[in-house]
Amino acid sequence: MGESSEKSAGQGQRGEQRRGERHRGAVTLRNRALPTSTADQRLLDSRGRSDWKTKDAWRALRILSEFVEGFDTLADLPPAVSVFGSARSKPDSPECRLAEELGAALARAGYAVITGGGPGVMEAANRGAGEAGGLSVGLGIELPFEQGLNDWVDLAIDFRYFFARKTMFVKYAQAFVVLPGGFGTLDELFEALTLVQTGKVTRFPVVLMGTDYWRGLLDWLRTTMAAEGKIGPADLDLIRLTDDVNEAVRHIVEAEAVLSAEQEAVREEAVARVAADQRAAAEAAPEGPAGRS
Repeated sequence: MGESSEKSAGQGQRGEQRRGERHRGAVTLRNRALPTSTADQRLLDSRGRSDWKTKDAWRALRILSEFVEGFDTLADLPPAVSVFGSARSKPDSPECRLAEELGAALARAGYAVITGGGPGVMEAANRGAGEAGGLSVGLGIELPFEQGLNDWVDLAIDFRYFFARKTMFVKYAQAFVVLPGGFGTLDELFEALTLVQTGKVTRFPVVLMGTDYWRGLLDWLRTTMAAEGKIGPADLDLIRLTDDVNEAVRHIVEAEAVLSAEQEAVREEAVARVAADQRAAAEAAPEGPAGRS
């Protein structure tokens, strides 16, 4: 076998061993250096109790650093909408075409688009926003099957921990739009609904797009969950189902306008109350020496 053949064979073996690439800040991991578990696994796995006292304190600092990084990076973000959907959807699928149209419409309405930064529906929404001149944000996550950030993301943060990442999806968004997806998409959907239902976040529109895909779930919520009293009838009103991009964006804009009006009314009421208290205090104050006869 010649030298070039041996070199090619060696490269082929190397390619077979190659397991991808993962970034951790300034650190790049490839091939044999890639860990076999994720940070979330190591944090939540109860079988490793012996190292909790020695390692969990350092993990707490790492978790804190993710929140600091996210808050610092996204603090100046314009009004934004988080868009969720499957990473497995093909570019020519109905949900990807819908996501791209949605991303463009949100950008034209003045919103940044936040996704998980991966392929499929996420990439389509980022692409639509980017091509329409809007800001495209990707919040990536460390996974055993590394997906990487799509090429349409303008601003990206990679997270180790799901709960830090999920906080950013809610904290910096005015609404959620949920397209067809899997477990992760359902997780984000019900997280948002729980936060709104329990009052942990103020008026927060949740839009489902893909009526054929979601109809079975909504029927079950209505005929089983609500019928048995596990949720109230009003809880079903927290969800807007539509395939119309303009309707979805209009619903988000209107909800934001209503919330702004309510907040302004609260501020005006507070100012009026303070002014009334000051007048009452002035009228109740005793007269000074000059005012005595």
